[in-house]
Amino acid sequence: MNAPFYVAGAIALVSTLLVITRASAVHALLYLIVSLLAIAVIFFQLGAPFIAALEVIIYAGAIMVVFVFVVMLLNLGPRSVDAERAWLSPVGFVGPIVLGAILAAELLYIVSIAPRPGSASSLVSPTAVGASLFGPYYLGVELGSFLLLAGLVGALHLARSTEQAAR
Repeated sequence: MNAPFYVAGAIALVSTLLVITRASAVHALLYLIVSLLAIAVIFFQLGAPFIAALEVIIYAGAIMVVFVFVVMLLNLGPRSVDAERAWLSPVGFVGPIVLGAILAAELLYIVSIAPRPGSASSLVSPTAVGASLFGPYYLGVELGSFLLLAGLVGALHLARSTEQAAR
């Protein structure tokens, strides 16, 4: 049962490194989605299907839609339309599709060998997750929220500086 964990961890590491090294924001977002899905698979393997579902719904779903929306808003003008056509070539989607297919196959394998619902005693309940997040890990949750706020302010500052320099 350790092999699927290590495969998901390797996919998360590789896709996160590709997020950092891609010059195209669209490709970086695709690899970030794959990374978040790999982390969801890891949570599922650790016996926390609720956290895995939240990872997919909140991070890979809602927040990534906001990121894609911001990228679309920042790329204005005819020059950016040509650049976007170049980014959206099918070759750019091969990496995320391959990594996503490996994750999907791994998840199917994990679900097929998982114990039946009545015998799973290692599942973590949503109540236990909430008690942990707002109990001993309260400071970590608050620091994470401040980090997200700092990233938002930094992105606003960078976008505003670029816009003013173009004038």
